[in-house]
Amino acid sequence: MNAAPISDDAVQAIARGEHEDPFSVLGMHSVEGRLIIRCFHPEADAVEVLDRKTGRRLCALSRVDPEGGVFEGIIPRRKNRFAYLLRLTRGEDTWTEQDAYAFGPYLGEIDEYLLGEGTHGQLWRALGAHVAEHEGAEGVHFAVWAPNARRVSVIGDFNGWDGRRNVMRRRGETGVHEIFMPGLADGTVYKYEITDHNGQLLPQKADPVGVGAELPPKTASVVRDLTGYQWGDDAWMDARKGRHGVDQPMSVYEVHLESWRRVTEDGGRPLSYRELATDLVAYVRDMGFTHIELTPISEYPFGGSWGYQPIGLFAPTARFGAPEDFRALVDACHQADLGLIIDWVPGHFPTDQHGLGRFDGSALYEHLDPKEGFHPDWNTLVYNYGRAEVSNYLIANAKFWMEEYHIDGLRVDAVASMLYRDYSRKEGEWVPNVHGGRENLEAISFLQRMNEAVYAAHPDAMTIAEESTAFPGVCGMTSDGGLGFGFKWNMGWMNDTLRYMAEDPVHRKYHHDKMTFGLHYAFSENFVLPLSHDEVVHGKGSLLGRMPGDDWQRFANLRAYFGFMWGHPGKKLIFMGGEFAQASEWNHEQSLDWHLLEHAPHAGVQQLVRDLNALYRATPALYQKDNSADGFRWIDGGNATDSVFSWVRYGNDCSAPVFVVSNFTPVTRTDYRIGVPLPGFWAERLNTDSMFYGGGNQGNGDGLTSEPVAAHGCDHSVVMTVPPLATVFFELEPE
Repeated sequence: MNAAPISDDAVQAIARGEHEDPFSVLGMHSVEGRLIIRCFHPEADAVEVLDRKTGRRLCALSRVDPEGGVFEGIIPRRKNRFAYLLRLTRGEDTWTEQDAYAFGPYLGEIDEYLLGEGTHGQLWRALGAHVAEHEGAEGVHFAVWAPNARRVSVIGDFNGWDGRRNVMRRRGETGVHEIFMPGLADGTVYKYEITDHNGQLLPQKADPVGVGAELPPKTASVVRDLTGYQWGDDAWMDARKGRHGVDQPMSVYEVHLESWRRVTEDGGRPLSYRELATDLVAYVRDMGFTHIELTPISEYPFGGSWGYQPIGLFAPTARFGAPEDFRALVDACHQADLGLIIDWVPGHFPTDQHGLGRFDGSALYEHLDPKEGFHPDWNTLVYNYGRAEVSNYLIANAKFWMEEYHIDGLRVDAVASMLYRDYSRKEGEWVPNVHGGRENLEAISFLQRMNEAVYAAHPDAMTIAEESTAFPGVCGMTSDGGLGFGFKWNMGWMNDTLRYMAEDPVHRKYHHDKMTFGLHYAFSENFVLPLSHDEVVHGKGSLLGRMPGDDWQRFANLRAYFGFMWGHPGKKLIFMGGEFAQASEWNHEQSLDWHLLEHAPHAGVQQLVRDLNALYRATPALYQKDNSADGFRWIDGGNATDSVFSWVRYGNDCSAPVFVVSNFTPVTRTDYRIGVPLPGFWAERLNTDSMFYGGGNQGNGDGLTSEPVAAHGCDHSVVMTVPPLATVFFELEPE
């Protein structure tokens, strides 16, 4: 009764999973006016066809190959295509399922065109795995880019992880393979099985655009339905643009979620996203920070990388919960008037077999030449930014976090490693650009286009560059050749000032310029002053541990340094634990030492940071002109002998300037005359030597009244007591 029996070669190709176009053979086909159905089910003893609408049995399919799993049969008395089911029997077990090969293509022509061009702005909505309804059936649509593969299959428990069973449809010249799998749903675990252009079977791959992942050390992707979450952050999103300008306060608390706080009574496990939405958000709000910044949360296989070697760029790590749980954390931040920034890693990716490396048997995401495609510092692979599909993949991922998770900003990791082809490479180990230079022109173009795309779609969000060199125009307009970032970490300021603070106070006069040099370039970019996780690892010790002297001096030094930082132009960032003077170096495998808050010196530092944030947010002069030279004036920046620094900060309303004095010696300076720019009463707003912070409580009462005595180029001056190892803030009170 076979209308058009398939050839033995085709049968064998299907059975081996080697047929280049299984959709042309399997499923329903019209042959000489009759309908024939073929399927491949090697696990079945018998297969019958049912009408999907009525459930009526229409016919039994015959096994084509005696020992294989290819079945076929003619549907009697039917000429028009219809929806059907397959009823399968194995031994005494019988089950019904829909046939994936009964369904036509899912991706539309526009998707196909944009994918082929490498310009799909919402790539994650075309590729990856999506719960969907297609041709009247509910299931999951899978699509993956693998242009050099001979065959791509989706595998999972649903087909016994057998790559022969669900070979995907190739979409023309796009290099995309897709299949609609009826009956699958949210929570389905899957991978891709791929053979290269030679037919060689590759290691099973996780989905590059998968939005869910298994809990490591498992490595499969998980279908996650991102529709349906009810956000409660409308007020924040509506007002967000007004919070992210260069003239707004930004004080950032950087967090590694796994080690912030652990549940000791439950085996020391990390907090979940939902628990963090309560505990972390409440803590950061109480401390007065404006934003939380998370070390990378894209799924990563190795916990010791802290997330900086991600594989699942579109999947929030399953270590703390599901995607909707991460959304709940973001939502809680916004409802508490806190922004959320995530660290984003487009610079490299690990070589784990289930990742992007040699994804379809070729150097697809990375460069073929290891001089361009292998990173010697981290033993990772470098993205090929000159390939349109790869840059599109990364740019779409940047937008994904903002559109699907309401992320407020991306702090882009290791930008310097992207900008220079010879980064951390010796002579002969790198390939010059087309002009013979060291700049990575493709990476520069990618960063420019990424920033353009992000700010065009989300002008109320921000991008922040961790860029450690003097590369010009990091925050410059792309139309002028700049990279287009909103902000840049000031690594020079951080390195110089920490070196200064590590010096014994008696020697600091010889290193005075380390505290002042940053003002020579402070307004060339929109800077963030970072005391990040990188400053408390790899043998560097804690911030407190880097301060010299006995216990009193160490705490006083740290308090004075924080005061200097909050008074200095630039937004603020501090890594968790620093706010209460964590004594030991950060260990990502254990909780912060919260018990230290039982001791007054640590609690005092915490209260100081809380009060610095409150003063900062309430005082426009401390943030409105962070990126403008007319917002800063040295009063005395050259007093190396005394190691005393004094300066003035101005806001848009110059009538309320703030006067800051830092003394980095343990010597109290009495009857110390310092010039002030305006006459009047200068109220003392904060003194890091206050008894409330663990200091000696030396100061100037409520404040100082100026005298018409010239000093430091000013017509008026004040005579003050400068506390030892302390920073003091004064604000001019209006008459």
